[in-house]
Amino acid sequence: MMKIGLKGHGYDLTIEIASGSTIRQALDKAEIHPSTVLVSHKDTVLPHATILKSDVNLDLTIVSSGG
Repeated sequence: MMKIGLKGHGYDLTIEIASGSTIRQALDKAEIHPSTVLVSHKDTVLPHATILKSDVNLDLTIVSSGG
Protein backbone atom coordinates (compact mmCIF):
# COMPACT_ATOMS: atom_id res chain seq x y z
CA MET A 1 0.00 0.00 0.00
CA MET A 2 1.07 3.56 -0.77
CA LYS A 3 0.13 6.85 0.85
CA ILE A 4 -0.99 9.49 -1.63
CA GLY A 5 -1.41 13.08 -0.49
CA LEU A 6 -3.92 15.19 -2.41
CA LYS A 7 -3.82 18.89 -1.66
CA GLY A 8 -5.12 22.10 -3.16
CA HIS A 9 -8.18 24.32 -3.47
CA GLY A 10 -10.18 22.92 -0.56
CA TYR A 11 -8.64 19.45 -0.57
CA ASP A 12 -6.09 18.26 1.98
CA LEU A 13 -6.24 14.52 2.44
CA THR A 14 -4.16 11.39 2.39
CA ILE A 15 -5.40 8.07 1.06
CA GLU A 16 -3.91 4.60 0.96
CA ILE A 17 -4.00 2.76 -2.35
CA ALA A 18 -2.30 -0.30 -3.86
CA SER A 19 1.05 0.18 -5.59
CA GLY A 20 0.58 0.34 -9.36
CA SER A 21 -2.72 2.22 -9.13
CA THR A 22 -3.34 5.21 -11.39
CA ILE A 23 -4.00 8.80 -10.46
CA ARG A 24 -7.58 8.29 -11.68
CA GLN A 25 -8.02 5.41 -9.20
CA ALA A 26 -6.61 7.58 -6.41
CA LEU A 27 -9.05 10.36 -7.27
CA ASP A 28 -11.94 7.89 -7.35
CA LYS A 29 -10.97 6.52 -3.93
CA ALA A 30 -10.82 10.09 -2.58
CA GLU A 31 -14.27 10.72 -4.12
CA ILE A 32 -12.92 13.51 -6.34
CA HIS A 33 -14.43 13.51 -9.82
CA PRO A 34 -11.43 13.31 -12.22
CA SER A 35 -12.88 15.79 -14.72
CA THR A 36 -12.91 18.53 -12.07
CA VAL A 37 -9.17 18.64 -11.34
CA LEU A 38 -5.73 18.81 -12.90
CA VAL A 39 -3.11 16.84 -10.97
CA SER A 40 0.49 17.96 -10.79
CA HIS A 41 3.74 16.99 -9.09
CA LYS A 42 6.68 19.41 -8.85
CA ASP A 43 4.98 21.82 -11.29
CA THR A 44 4.41 19.12 -13.93
CA VAL A 45 0.82 18.27 -14.88
CA LEU A 46 0.30 14.50 -14.88
CA PRO A 47 -2.20 12.51 -16.97
CA HIS A 48 -4.83 10.73 -14.90
CA ALA A 49 -3.53 7.46 -16.40
CA THR A 50 -0.14 7.94 -14.67
CA ILE A 51 0.81 4.87 -12.63
CA LEU A 52 1.81 5.55 -9.04
CA LYS A 53 4.64 3.42 -7.68
CA SER A 54 5.47 4.98 -4.31
CA ASP A 55 4.24 7.42 -1.67
CA VAL A 56 3.77 10.86 -3.20
CA ASN A 57 2.12 14.22 -2.56
CA LEU A 58 0.12 15.54 -5.50
CA ASP A 59 -1.21 19.05 -6.07
CA LEU A 60 -4.76 19.59 -7.29
CA THR A 61 -5.94 22.48 -9.43
CA ILE A 62 -9.68 22.91 -9.88
CA VAL A 63 -10.86 23.07 -13.48
CA SER A 64 -13.72 25.50 -13.96
CA SER A 65 -15.84 26.32 -16.91
CA GLY A 66 -18.67 28.61 -17.57
CA GLY A 67 -20.48 30.60 -20.10
